[in-house]
Amino acid sequence: MTESYPSTPTAPTRRTTLRAAGGGALLLGLGLTGCRSAVSESEAPAGQGKAGEAGKAGAEPRRGGTLSVAVNADFTPSLLFAQSAQSLQHRLIYNTLTRYDDRLKPQPELATSWEYAKDGRSITLALRTGVTFHDGRPFTADDVIFAVKNLQNPLRAAQLRATAAAVTGFEKRGDHELVLKLAHPVNNLFDLFEFMIITDRQSVEEAVAGKKLIGTGPFELTEWRPGSGLSLTRNETYWNPGRPYLDGVELRVVPQADALLSSLRTGQSQLSFSVPGKNLALVAASPELAISEYATGGGAVYLGVNTTVAPLNDKTVRQALAWGVDRERILKQVLGGYGLASATPWPKSSPAFTEAGRTHYTYNPGKARELLRSAGHTRLDLPLLHINLPGETAVAEAVQYDLRQIGVHVTLQPTDSAAAQKNLISQNMPALWTMSHGFAQVQPSTLAVSAYPFNEAKNTSKYRSAAYTKVVREAWTTPADGARANTLRQQITDTLLDEAFIIDLAIRGAVQVSAKKLHGVTLNKFSYLNLDDAYLAG
Repeated sequence: MTESYPSTPTAPTRRTTLRAAGGGALLLGLGLTGCRSAVSESEAPAGQGKAGEAGKAGAEPRRGGTLSVAVNADFTPSLLFAQSAQSLQHRLIYNTLTRYDDRLKPQPELATSWEYAKDGRSITLALRTGVTFHDGRPFTADDVIFAVKNLQNPLRAAQLRATAAAVTGFEKRGDHELVLKLAHPVNNLFDLFEFMIITDRQSVEEAVAGKKLIGTGPFELTEWRPGSGLSLTRNETYWNPGRPYLDGVELRVVPQADALLSSLRTGQSQLSFSVPGKNLALVAASPELAISEYATGGGAVYLGVNTTVAPLNDKTVRQALAWGVDRERILKQVLGGYGLASATPWPKSSPAFTEAGRTHYTYNPGKARELLRSAGHTRLDLPLLHINLPGETAVAEAVQYDLRQIGVHVTLQPTDSAAAQKNLISQNMPALWTMSHGFAQVQPSTLAVSAYPFNEAKNTSKYRSAAYTKVVREAWTTPADGARANTLRQQITDTLLDEAFIIDLAIRGAVQVSAKKLHGVTLNKFSYLNLDDAYLAG
């Protein structure tokens, strides 16, 4: 297997443990991401908390049983090709071409090997043989061609459309070898390969209508009950021998925090990524539950700013907001102390991370008020949209409190998660909003060419800059290693900090709550749940 262009970051994996005592964490609704496997309390260094059992090998894998997963938002068919809070089930039904390990090194999935051309203008994929869709149709190169063209379709909500659009030609060499020809080199092609689900091309319109979901994945959809959840059963002809171990999976919608916690504590559900931070201390006290954290993921809590709403079109005012939010307090009180207060979107595992960037904005309400006065304001009244779930509401209320101290009075606008995501995509946000974003956990260029809040061509803040576009495009098409790549990444970070159209608050990986008898659960870098190796111990 040859990879001559581009390379991927090889920063050491950042693994941290969620401590049992006094803790809480927050899984926000839009785009939290994780590494390949979670780190549980049982893997903690000495002194970092009570040991659990979630990470231990335990007994031999056991076949059978149905896993119940508690989620706080229902599947949204129209967002099938976008990464969002409703993407958890993607890897259960569909496969991707490749998947990253913890060090961002791509591993085979439906593509078994690959070779870049020396000029970075094409890549040859060897595709897995013997793979069939749930309806029995063989998987071939035509399905990969369709998947790429499907993401190029402007009618699809898909963050990595720009990368898909860089593919301008296809050369089939039989059913299981394919050459993708590129308009120009890109350094995030494997981000696309992990993001892009391989769907049945013959039923895709039924898929986005929620009528039929056909993939090559380990489970088949048996029923979608809108508002209630999804029922899945084992794919008996799955290409991975002996997998999955589970007979089936139930994704149950439980939006109320108390009901979700009760579902886990009583054993009605065995897995969730939706427990609000304030409830995790109760989870830690439960003898049958374990807490694990996907620490190398790049999910981040942020304050979004609509730069077309006066006076937020003045970056001095936006910078005042950035100085006026107490990130450390949000981290401690809302996220339970788990995560990283940060003014930039990058996790420590990213090559774009710097300590200077992380601490560029600290809590300084005096400076915030001074900046507002210099811009001619002593009081502002603005709306702030947030998702109407407990954890998201807690973040919004914390931001509301902090901004009030500098003379910015915000009115909260609670919104359901599907509507909030659609507003994000369509650039239909009010003056301010709080959500979470991903895409900083993979190639840094992906954030600025693909994530809705940061996209240089069309972002939710409606921020436009020829200079920002120029540096992002160069960063995207430059090999990921070397001094030039580092310079470009720093220029992107400097622009984000100076322009403050997205105000990052804290880096947050996904937090998994599971029954201690559940083993083998992983997430990919886009928070697609992987249960190939999952089993329920007796």
